[in-house]
Amino acid sequence: MLRNTPDSYGLVTKVLHWSIAGLIFGLIGLGRYMVDLTYFDRWYNASLAWHRVLGLVVLLLAALFVGWKAVSPSPLHPRGLPRLQRIAAVSVHLALMLMMFLLPVTGYLISTSAGKPIDVFGLFEVPVLFPVDRGLRDLAIDVHYYAAYATGVLALGHAGAALKHQFIDRDGLLARMLWR
Repeated sequence: MLRNTPDSYGLVTKVLHWSIAGLIFGLIGLGRYMVDLTYFDRWYNASLAWHRVLGLVVLLLAALFVGWKAVSPSPLHPRGLPRLQRIAAVSVHLALMLMMFLLPVTGYLISTSAGKPIDVFGLFEVPVLFPVDRGLRDLAIDVHYYAAYATGVLALGHAGAALKHQFIDRDGLLARMLWR
């Protein structure tokens, strides 16, 4: 089943969800690794190139995900889910969606702030769409840094809530997003 149903997520949603989640956690780890590298470290340029390209992949997948959600809405919340938990779930999902766009956009601003396009491993270049001054670049750096850690916290909270629903509440919530 490709599309979501009122009770379960479809294959497309699962592939997008888990791909984006894996990429985001990988990018947070790679970003954390990169901050300790010096310009002369042999991994500096390679890790930066991978971080940029994978960030753009997240942006592309996030756009597909939002489009897919418009075509195939998410399943309903489990019956009996308390109002506060519904509000928390919707809030965290919206915050994660925002971060899936905010992080790549701020990364793009940082990467193109020198006026150079983003090279995608020699295959093509993502152009500079507009000039980025020093003030905007510095703001983008700060937002990118704090948003990355906030995204990690949100994602861990999201995963923790899913595990709580599966193993404590036993309402099958997590099972809807797993492969079966």
